[in-house]
Amino acid sequence: MSDFEKVISKMDFHYFGNGEHKMEAEKFLASENAVLLDVRAKEEVETVKIPLLHHCEYLEIPTNEVPSRIDEIPQDKLIGVFCSAGVRAVIIFTYLKSKGYENIKIIPGGYPPLMEAIMPGNLYKKLKK
Repeated sequence: MSDFEKVISKMDFHYFGNGEHKMEAEKFLASENAVLLDVRAKEEVETVKIPLLHHCEYLEIPTNEVPSRIDEIPQDKLIGVFCSAGVRAVIIFTYLKSKGYENIKIIPGGYPPLMEAIMPGNLYKKLKK
């Protein structure tokens, strides 16, 4: 059985029912030692920038480049995978799990929850810490 198949075989009803695979944007951005992995296409990133200077480390690696740039993704930090609709985040989440990444979550909901999490009130709370 391949590493990918081993990861998939663990994703049963209990796994998804408990939400072990995801973390809401606001909770993720409040985490320590976290990296938001933005897997949107270069053109999307150029159109909608998401600077998170006061929240967490931020990596922009398009989905199709993740395999060749996997060394840029730290294994010792909480990784939150983000894309505009969630499909690519699920793909990369599963791929990284198959490569041994344990502390990884999908940031669900696309733009709306992420934008809400970085609104001035939430930024103020973050900076006040």
